[in-house]
Order: sequence, then structure tokens, then C-alpha cells
Amino acid sequence: MTTASPTHTDVPFTARDGLRLYARRYPARDLSRPPRRPVLCLPGLTRNGRDFHDLALHLSSVPGAARDVYTLDSRGRGLSENDPDWRNYAVPIEMLDVADLITCAGLVGCAIIGTSRGGLIAMLLAAAVPSSFGPVVLNDIGPVIERGGLARISAYAGRLPLPGSWTEATKLVRDMNARAFPAVPDEKWEQVARQWFNDRNGRPAPGYDAKISNSMSVLDGPVPALWPQFEALKSHPMMVLRGENSDILSASTVEEMRRRHPMFTDMLVKGQGHAPLLAEKATMSNIAAFLEATDTMIASHAHATA
Repeated sequence: MTTASPTHTDVPFTARDGLRLYARRYPARDLSRPPRRPVLCLPGLTRNGRDFHDLALHLSSVPGAARDVYTLDSRGRGLSENDPDWRNYAVPIEMLDVADLITCAGLVGCAIIGTSRGGLIAMLLAAAVPSSFGPVVLNDIGPVIERGGLARISAYAGRLPLPGSWTEATKLVRDMNARAFPAVPDEKWEQVARQWFNDRNGRPAPGYDAKISNSMSVLDGPVPALWPQFEALKSHPMMVLRGENSDILSASTVEEMRRRHPMFTDMLVKGQGHAPLLAEKATMSNIAAFLEATDTMIASHAHATA
């Protein structure tokens, strides 16, 4: 399936195990300046690259600092193929898929924006191949994952009813999220619904393989902290976004991340929960400013050592 659009192009590719995966490229729209560092966006557990559409349009259009943006549908999500073995819905396997996309698209040194599970993938990638990417934005995720939030996600992953229309889909998504996202205007929920679900002949279709829920084991014991993996990101400039109503990333974890990381900035996204939608002007502008600052930082370092 293709998604012909004036804003982006399809980037299908094959993972090392033969699964066909899907990504998008939003090309930089200001060609009057030298190209900036590209960005690769990685979605959450049951989500897909459509979550980054607004942000990708913004980052690819910033006057004087436009950059290519790539968004990935992880295996079993969005327009990527389902894996016949649900055990491959695992962060280490999905990290290899990201490494394959970086290689196929020539994105070495790119910035990574990771929402939830996408941020966990970035941590593992930094530990395995630290030179493969540059700055990182973690969207509502950190080394300590709150058990209550994981239990909530486990309760709905793979269990949502399939709406019969986009009106029903919009109501479902709004009803599930309105309490944690009071700042999101009512008219935005239809777009979010179209991000959650695929479109098949004008009707909602599953947006992810329900077998992904088999890989969740939040009730089997305490969730291990990932501080060693976080330490691998210390050489990468970092921005952390936390939803004001998040039940996955706590304020205390953000403070500990700040204490441990030498190049750290953060933003509280008010009126949103897990995970912030990355679609309101303030958040998009702050991410763009962070990326531009890290472009300048690295360029200055290169000049100083030349």
C-alpha cells in the first residue's frame, strides 16, 4: 500500500530477516540553505509513524533550518508487515530494524525522536551502535517506567474493539484519552483516530497486530530500571518531554535523568498525558529549537577541532 502525498514519499525497505517494513520521508522544503541533520521518528508500542505527521511537516519547513524527517512504522504496526512470530515484537529486534533503516536511507548521524517504546529503542541503539545517531528527544519515556502506566497499556493493547466508522473511531479515541489530555481540542481527536487506525476502503482497520499484546508481561514481576542503557546516551545531547498527566514517566525520574546527563534539557507538556501528541505549536517549536542548537553545537565543535 502506498500513501501518495505532496508532503512525503514512501520509503519501503526490507529488514535483515526479510520482513517488509514501511517508513516515510518528509523532504526539507527550504533548499536555499545547506541541509540540516535529518531526523528519524520512532513511535510507541501500538502506534505508528503517522503520530509524527504534524511535527514532520513543521521540522521540514522551518525557515533557514528545514531538515529531512523520516518516520517509521515498526514491524506489525501501520503499513509494515505483521511478523509471523509474535516473539519478534521485542525492543532488541525492533532496534535492528531501526539500524537497517538508518543504513538503507543513509541516516548515520541523524537525530532521533522516540515516543515511549521508540525512546527505549534509542537507548538500546546507543548502547549497541553509539555512533549511528546524534541528538535524541525522548517523548514521555525514561529509564524508570511506572508500573501503573504499563498496566493501563496492557489492559487495552490488542483488546480494543474495531470501530465501524470514523465517527465511532473518533469517539473511542476521545473517550479513552480525554481525561488525561484536557488540553487537546475536541476537533483534534479525529486526526488522532486516523493515526491509531489504518484506513481500508474508507473505514477503520486495525493499526497494529493484536499479537503485540502477547509480548507484554507487566504482571510477571517488577519492571527493571534501565539506567545502564540510559548511560549510553550521555554523549548525545538530550531533550526529554514529559506529559503533565503522564503515568509512565514521573517527575522524579526526569530529575534523576537531569542529574546524570551532562547535555540535558526538558519540557513539561501541560494538559497532556502519555504520550504527548507532538502537534501543538509550543512543543514543535521547542523541538525545532533544540535540534537547531545541537546543529550549531556540533558544527562549532568540528570547527574548533579542525
